[in-house]
Amino acid sequence: MKKNSMEVLSTITAIKKALEKQKSLGRSVGFVPTMGYLHEGHLSLVKGSLRQTDCTVVSIFVNPAQFGPKEDLQEYPRDRERDLALLRELGADLVFIPENREMYPEGFKTYVEVTDLQDRFEGMSRPGHFRGVCTVVMKLFEIITPEIAYFGQKDAQQAVILKKMVRDLNLDVKIQVLPTVREKDGLALSSRNVYLSKDQRRAALCLVKSLKVADRLIQAGEKDSLIIKKEMKKLIDVESLARLDYIEIVDLDNLVPMDKIKGTALILIAVYFGKVRLIDNMVVKKRSESS
Repeated sequence: MKKNSMEVLSTITAIKKALEKQKSLGRSVGFVPTMGYLHEGHLSLVKGSLRQTDCTVVSIFVNPAQFGPKEDLQEYPRDRERDLALLRELGADLVFIPENREMYPEGFKTYVEVTDLQDRFEGMSRPGHFRGVCTVVMKLFEIITPEIAYFGQKDAQQAVILKKMVRDLNLDVKIQVLPTVREKDGLALSSRNVYLSKDQRRAALCLVKSLKVADRLIQAGEKDSLIIKKEMKKLIDVESLARLDYIEIVDLDNLVPMDKIKGTALILIAVYFGKVRLIDNMVVKKRSESS
C-alpha cells in the first residue's frame, strides 16, 4: 500500500504543508538530497532512511549554484520518470522536485560558505562548488527540517564540510554518511559514469586500484604519504586515457594533509577520462596498529 502513496511536490509551500501533517502525527523525518538520475548509491541512502525514520523525503534538484561556467549543468543526466518509479518502488513518502526559480527566486543574494575547507581539493578544481552545495543544502534543511539527513561516503569532502556547517550553525539535524556503493568490479557508482566510453569505463578502474595499492602499502607499514601517493600515481599514469587531477592523504575530520600516516587517514583522488571527471576515496587505518 505504501508504494502507491508517495507524494510528489514542487513548491516549498506544498512540501512544508505535507511535512507539517507528518510531524503532527509524531513521525520522524529522514531526508535524502539528490540531483536525480538515481543509481544504487542514492537508493542505499533512501533505504537507510526507510530503516531509521518514519517518513522519508527525497529531493531531486540539479542545483545550478554548484556548477562552474565550464561544467556540465545542461548535459547533466536527467530522467524524472525513472527516478520516481524507483522511489515509488522503494516506498519513499515525499519527493520534492522544485524548479530553479523556486529555490533561487529573482534577486537571490544569500550564500553559505564553509571557509578554508571549501577551497581545498574539489574546491580548487571546482571553484564555488561547495558554496553552491552548502547553500542549497542549508535551504533544503530549513524547508524539510529533518531529524537525519543521508549522504554518501563517495563525496567524502562534501560530507566533512556539511558536518562542519551543521556544527558551526547549530543546526538540529544529524548527518549520516553511508558507505560508497560500487559496481561488481569496484568502480564507485556515479551519475557521470554514463558519459564514459567503453574504453574509458575500463580505464576508470584505476581509481579503485590505486586506492587498494595505498591500503596495501599502509597495512605493510608504510607511513610516508609522499611515497604512497607516488605509487598511486604510477598506477594512474599507466592508463593512457586517464589524466590525474589530484591525490591527497588527509585527516578524516578536518581535511588537513598528512605527511606521515597516523591513526585514520582519508585518501582522496580525482581523475579525468576525457571530459569526464570522477572522484573516489578510501578511509584507511593500519589494522595491526596498536598506537
